[in-house]
Amino acid sequence: MGQERTNRFTKMMLDVMFYCGIVVLATLPFTLKLAGRYYSKALSDNFISMLLIFAVSGVCGLMIVAQLRRMMRTVLEGACFVPDNVRSLQVMAHLSLVIAGAFIIKIFLVPTPATAVIVLVFFIAALFSQVLANVFAEAIRYKEETDLTI
Repeated sequence: MGQERTNRFTKMMLDVMFYCGIVVLATLPFTLKLAGRYYSKALSDNFISMLLIFAVSGVCGLMIVAQLRRMMRTVLEGACFVPDNVRSLQVMAHLSLVIAGAFIIKIFLVPTPATAVIVLVFFIAALFSQVLANVFAEAIRYKEETDLTI
């Protein structure tokens, strides 16, 4: 019973994150301009570049959350070891690399320690997603072998 509750809570949080992400992405030009006014002149000086970097990263982030929502549906249905989840994990790995790449570009425009941390986190997320995709693919292979045996 506790696991089911945790799964439903996780699904709800992913839904909230997805819809809030859409709002954040839609208001990005305004909020970036506002941040440039109060936070850093470098943001204002590189407004178009920063907008592109944050927009690309935001879209990739939304796509990652969308993949997690798809995977969570399979968990709620009780069938997690399916090829669709392997594809979702591979997509998340590629999207994480795109975000890491976008922030590597940002390092040259507006260098901050947080930017380097973001690059590292998303590079590790890409590796983690790819390893997990391989584990899921292997689990599916074992499951199919077992199903054929029975």
